[in-house]
Amino acid sequence: MTRTVVQDGVTLHFSHPDQIPGRWVGQEEPLRELLAAWMVLGEGDLPLYPRLLGPPGVGKTTLAVAAARTLGREVYVLQATMDTRPEDLLVLPVVDSDRRLRYVASPLVTAMVVGGACILDEGNRMSKKAWASLAPLLDDRRSIESAVAGVKIVAHPDFRLVATMNDDASTFEIPEYIDSRLQPKIWLEFPERDEERRILRDNLPLADEDLLAYVADFLQRAHAAEERTSVRDGINVVRYAQKLLASSHAPAGRREAVTRAVEQIVGEGALRFLED
Repeated sequence: MTRTVVQDGVTLHFSHPDQIPGRWVGQEEPLRELLAAWMVLGEGDLPLYPRLLGPPGVGKTTLAVAAARTLGREVYVLQATMDTRPEDLLVLPVVDSDRRLRYVASPLVTAMVVGGACILDEGNRMSKKAWASLAPLLDDRRSIESAVAGVKIVAHPDFRLVATMNDDASTFEIPEYIDSRLQPKIWLEFPERDEERRILRDNLPLADEDLLAYVADFLQRAHAAEERTSVRDGINVVRYAQKLLASSHAPAGRREAVTRAVEQIVGEGALRFLED
């Protein structure tokens, strides 16, 4: 069912919430820090707008979803790109099948209205112009203004926002006035071996323990060498290796299947991190 709200005489059509489980397995401290940043201690206090920083594939988005689920919030993910425009962040005019103009609230604006949590994913890919439209949201005004729809929207008290940013994928510099508003910075690092093994197990219930241990050791050697190989890569390696082993033209054994999976998913250079 399409949800709508009338704001300043304009009907806004809501975006749909994301149905992401958000089970968090791993480092507990970043989860505690994010939940603390979102706390409201009493009348007059406001939640902060934190950012999650770290290498690709360490679970920044999963952590943000888990925090939102912990608070019982609907989750809205807005994927930022270098082409993101202010209207993509706020309200987008759309011509429907009956050739009528309607206004669609972005995931961020929908979260503002319903009191959900918005995850601005890979925020450091956005341009300064896109960030400028969020400036009044990221301070005590907690509001946005859409020039396209001619409406001003003030955030629901339960609204929460977090931005995720890969520490190696900055397309644009974040404006200083946004940088000072988007705080605190919460860092996620590559997990320790036991944590990484548990993450693999949680995501790969059909995999045998020997295969998980073999790939976990591969990941730890890559981390030690300061390579960017992530647990997400490890999950994909195990999945592909399992499928190769189950295929009618299966490799000779686990070692051969993992070798082929690593070469095709991570790259030939990563083969040096496999055990002899």
